[in-house]
Amino acid sequence: MLRLGRREFDAHEPVIMAIVNRTPDSFYDQGATFRDEPALARVEQAIAEGAAIVDIGGVKAGPGEEVSPEEEARRTVGFVAEVRRRFPDVVISVDTWRADVGEAVCEAGADLLNDAWGGADPRLAGVAARHRVGLVCTHAGGAEPRTRPHRVTYDDVMADILKVTVGLAERAVALGVPRESVLIDPGHDFGKNTRHSLEATRRLDEMVDTGWPVLVSLSNKDFVGETLDRPVKERVVGTLATTAVSAWLGAQVYRVHEVAETRQVVDMVAAIAGHRGPAVARRGLA
Repeated sequence: MLRLGRREFDAHEPVIMAIVNRTPDSFYDQGATFRDEPALARVEQAIAEGAAIVDIGGVKAGPGEEVSPEEEARRTVGFVAEVRRRFPDVVISVDTWRADVGEAVCEAGADLLNDAWGGADPRLAGVAARHRVGLVCTHAGGAEPRTRPHRVTYDDVMADILKVTVGLAERAVALGVPRESVLIDPGHDFGKNTRHSLEATRRLDEMVDTGWPVLVSLSNKDFVGETLDRPVKERVVGTLATTAVSAWLGAQVYRVHEVAETRQVVDMVAAIAGHRGPAVARRGLA
């Protein structure tokens, strides 16, 4: 059982996490939800399309203009409070590696801290513990926040992913984060080249076998683009193919831009796997 905010999710229940960027320079939407009203409209649409979680981020993942903790908080804290007011049942996640920002967004109503940089600020897990919120424990290969990998190597990339993410998860629980609210993430593209991310996908069942719920953040990433030689706006098909494989191998949470399309993919895989029935079953029965 995965428990986040007011919501509980069964072990085989796929969960969609919709990306809501509060940045003017996001790689995919180029700031489309930087202002409040478009961002709130995005939240409303994502929920209508089947997202149970919205993931709010105030800093672009890649290199770019410096964003201070104060500016990150300005972009996210008030917005979290407004989303909490308007949508009381949605799970609110905040994508941050900074403990001070984590503290502020938890006070504003966040249910989950998405630490995409793998414990770069080790105090963040303590923040999650104090507020009794969830935590995403990600493998980033030891990379500094907002840096790109350069000739990174692993003897065994999945062995490193397992060591780091399970270690972070166990530390979080030891600090007081509820075990049922901790997830692990292989960190596609983070501290990895394209071959590493493909191998992490291929061996995702090894993460699932740890017993921790697995989150994947695949949406329109560079490993998809390089694999298919497609620019950012032409990576949806490759993303959905990777999503289907990840769902078959047992991932539970999917951080995405395209909510409706992802919902159909994961529901179809769940039906093939026998975890849900068809929405309509008339063929051959009428």
